[in-house]
Amino acid sequence: MILPLPPLLASDGIFFAFEHSNVAGKGVILLLMIGSIFSWSVMVGKFVYLRRARQENRAFIRRYRNSRTPLDIYREQRRYSVSPAAAVYQAGAGELAFNLLGSAEVDETFSARMQTASPVDSVAMSSVRSAMERAVGEEGLKMEAQLILLATAVSGAPFLGLLGTVWGVMDAFSGVALAGQASLAALAPGVSGALITTVTGLAVAIPAMFGYNFLITSVKETTVEIENFAAECLADFEHKYLKNRG
Repeated sequence: MILPLPPLLASDGIFFAFEHSNVAGKGVILLLMIGSIFSWSVMVGKFVYLRRARQENRAFIRRYRNSRTPLDIYREQRRYSVSPAAAVYQAGAGELAFNLLGSAEVDETFSARMQTASPVDSVAMSSVRSAMERAVGEEGLKMEAQLILLATAVSGAPFLGLLGTVWGVMDAFSGVALAGQASLAALAPGVSGALITTVTGLAVAIPAMFGYNFLITSVKETTVEIENFAAECLADFEHKYLKNRG
């Protein structure tokens, strides 16, 4: 035996509104739900990625500052999978090793060759700086990847919901005009079904807005962190390996 829905759900609830929405409204709701799934997956995935990146950044920078020479970590070839600071360091250290030794390859003779390597001039150090700056930009783009989906959800979902509402209200008034009964009882179901698309659009956009603002702030903080580390690392490279022209 199928029990009837409670009065609130049957007459005033969201199920009633969805039941009386037109085909276009249901299509808009479906699109918004798909967009919500994508935006939540981006938010969760990007939050986990940035959290791990900042943890690895702290671990890498601490290890770098505890090393004896700026190229110790490069010689060990230990990989940090998601650390932007490590990627910037690898780019700069690889370029520096190439200018010092003629090759960025690390082998069993690397330490011996480094001991006899001559300091580089300012032109070579400029190429190291450029490599690190490129790496900072690439890491910034990597961290910002897919955030455009959240920005699209924030700006597009309310308008898509509004489109469904306007379409539904238009159909509701057209139905009343064709029926010839201008009563609230005849108009209310169609208007209720039309408004649900706006509610759904806002339900998609509001979490995406908070998530986007939080994530973009985290990206900016991490970008500043790796820019500061790049400046520190470059200063160490220049102090240790730049030829003194004075």
